Amino acid sequence: MTGCCKNETVLLQQVKGNCKAAFEEIVRKYMKQAYHIALGFVGNKEDAMDLSQEAFYRAYKNINTLDCDRKFFPWFYQILKNLCFTHLRKQSNRLRCQLDGVVEETAQHEYGLKFNPELIAEKNENKVRVWQALGQLDEKHREIIVLRHFQNLSYKQIAEALYCSKDTVTTRLYHARRMLKQILNRKEVDVK
Repeated sequence: MTGCCKNETVLLQQVKGNCKAAFEEIVRKYMKQAYHIALGFVGNKEDAMDLSQEAFYRAYKNINTLDCDRKFFPWFYQILKNLCFTHLRKQSNRLRCQLDGVVEETAQHEYGLKFNPELIAEKNENKVRVWQALGQLDEKHREIIVLRHFQNLSYKQIAEALYCSKDTVTTRLYHARRMLKQILNRKEVDVK
C-alpha cells in the first residue's frame, strides 16, 4: 500500500487518480458499517452483502462526483441507502425477516453452557416482532432507527449522513420511536 495515506481527503484524491489501493483502504474502513446498515434495512444477510458490495462498486464508478474536501461516508451512505430502498420496493414484502443462523449464534454466544430453550425462543420471538415492526415503518423512520440503534451512530454522525440538522435527527428519532412503539403495542393486542 505504498503511496497511500491514511488521511481520507488524500485517499479520495488518490482514488480519483486511479489508485485502486486507496479505494481498497476506504472500503476496509467502511465495509462492516455498510454491511450492517444494509442488513438493518433489508433484514437478509445475503442481500445486505450484495447491496453493500454494489454500493462500493457504484461509489468507485462515480467517485469523480464526490468533492474530495467532503467526507466519504455521508456521500456513500446515500448510494447505499438508495440501493437498499430500491431493493425493498422491488420486493412485495417491504422487509423480509430471515434470521437464518441467528438463533444458533445467539444461543452459543449469549448463553454458552446455560442453554435455556424457552429464554432463547422468547428472545428470538421478540427479535422477529421488532424486525416486522421495523418493516412497517416508512423509509425515513426506519432509516433513523437503524442508524441510531443498530449502528449506534451519534446524532451528529446521523445528521452528516442524512445531510440534515441535529434537531431534525432528534425530531425524526422521536417520531420513529413513537411509531415503532405503537406498532409493537398493536401487535401485543393482536396476539392476545
